[in-house]
Amino acid sequence: MRRMALATVVAMATLLAALPAEAITNGAPDDGAHPYVGMILFTRADGTRTRCSGTLISSRVVLTAAHCTFGKVSARVWFDESVPDLATGGVPGTPFVHPLYDDVLFAPPETHDVGVVVLSKSVKMKKYGVLPHAGIVDSLSNVMGIYSERFAVVGYGRQEVRPDSVVIRARYKAEVVIQNLHNAVVDGFNIQTSGNANAIWSGGTCFGDSGGPIFLNDTNIVIGITSFGNDPNCKSSGFYYRTDIDDTRSFLDDFVPVP
Repeated sequence: MRRMALATVVAMATLLAALPAEAITNGAPDDGAHPYVGMILFTRADGTRTRCSGTLISSRVVLTAAHCTFGKVSARVWFDESVPDLATGGVPGTPFVHPLYDDVLFAPPETHDVGVVVLSKSVKMKKYGVLPHAGIVDSLSNVMGIYSERFAVVGYGRQEVRPDSVVIRARYKAEVVIQNLHNAVVDGFNIQTSGNANAIWSGGTCFGDSGGPIFLNDTNIVIGITSFGNDPNCKSSGFYYRTDIDDTRSFLDDFVPVP
């Protein structure tokens, strides 16, 4: 997840050489609930690597964030519950980035933060992540302030930044509530959720969860892509680039059928 701080935006995919790999904040092990969510290891031309998350939306296409795929020459994706060894396993793939994405001028709301990894071979599953129909998120505005609905976030990112750093490469999940669909940062392109643990919801996303999904309730429908946040400790809001808008749909239409 990228971090947005005032006018400065810093890339949030986990740099393997510098940061430990951890898991979703205040969440729980996924325990097989979302087998189509995978961990992606990206490689740049200079050999440096970053790690993100993503959702298998067909047998060969993994949905992720543009800030994960940007500048990368190759990728490898694991769909295991945990990934103890980065030297073995995984499926190789080729990253693609939204043509309008700008990694330097990343400025919400319209960031074009959507990318895909096309795998070198098919991964067969009983079901995959599903793209939503156009405009489905707009129908969720009636939940604002009610906190009666939960949305699952899933990824292989950090469990905690402070005070402790727990190193786990595993698929975790958490429940979030939507905070806003209409402010200046969101403005029809993003979904804003709470990242604080609470008695009625469990947590949020952090570094390394970039590109992972936010699901509609208890379904496999991906309504957003983990994009950025506004707190270096991952304790505040999370923002997800919408998959039901024309910008995302037109890009994905080149890779998979869009409903």
